[in-house]
Amino acid sequence: MKKVIFITGPSTGFGRLSAITLSNAGYTVIAGMREVKGKNAAPARELSALPGVEVIEIDVTSDHSVKDAFTSVLSKYGTIDVLVNNAGALGFGLLEAFSVEQVKKLFEVNFYGVIRTYQEVLPVMRKAGKGLIINITSGASGHTLPFMIPYMASKFGVEAISEGLQDELSEYNIENVTIQPGVYPTEMTDGSKAGIHSDREKITADYGQSATDKFNALGAGLYGKMAQYDMNPQVIANGILELIAMEDGSRPVRFPLDAIAEGTDKEFIEARAANKAKWLAKYTS
Repeated sequence: MKKVIFITGPSTGFGRLSAITLSNAGYTVIAGMREVKGKNAAPARELSALPGVEVIEIDVTSDHSVKDAFTSVLSKYGTIDVLVNNAGALGFGLLEAFSVEQVKKLFEVNFYGVIRTYQEVLPVMRKAGKGLIINITSGASGHTLPFMIPYMASKFGVEAISEGLQDELSEYNIENVTIQPGVYPTEMTDGSKAGIHSDREKITADYGQSATDKFNALGAGLYGKMAQYDMNPQVIANGILELIAMEDGSRPVRFPLDAIAEGTDKEFIEARAANKAKWLAKYTS
């Protein structure tokens, strides 16, 4: 029986490429996106035409929408073998220049949206005694950058979810993996997809030209590296395919895919895991 894979946010970027890649590999793909009859009608039609792909409406910021989407899929297919939490929003700006409401909007997509999908898929995975959940987080993985603090905080939150649930769900054989992409040329990074950015313009103005120059320098550096390393977003789609194909029980908690880092991301992850093991030994021995 073909695995049923539910992926959120497939209208553009990593999600779209992943849905296409998984379809080509012969999986049953549930492509969940917003406004399938509105602004996303064109990508919805494109994906619906692919073998094994069903497009459904879902807004990860809405409890009711998430529940309705998963109820519909489970009533039709009976199971969801893999969940890919790809839907996300980018956010730039000074922390002080973000209103609390704007930060909440960012977290509704990037953090609470993930919790909503988990709470709908876990009962069926626990009953099946197996499952795989892949969460797309950030290339920074465990540190942060200026002018992206709320965004990074939301992604760090998902790292915490994945790492903690790996233990909570171990007896049910449900694996949790985070993919940490670097900077890739997608609609999220080229400005064509709206983000949730700082909205207190007076605060930004108060910081003056110095902050603007620092922000521009950071952006130029990141985008320069993206071009230098010829970052191809298909790498993320291939990574998702690779994780799904791995033997159950063998998957890593973190799966960095960032050529720009030249292995330093893997070193960071390994060092953090080693330090955590030492810390746990002090508390549990």
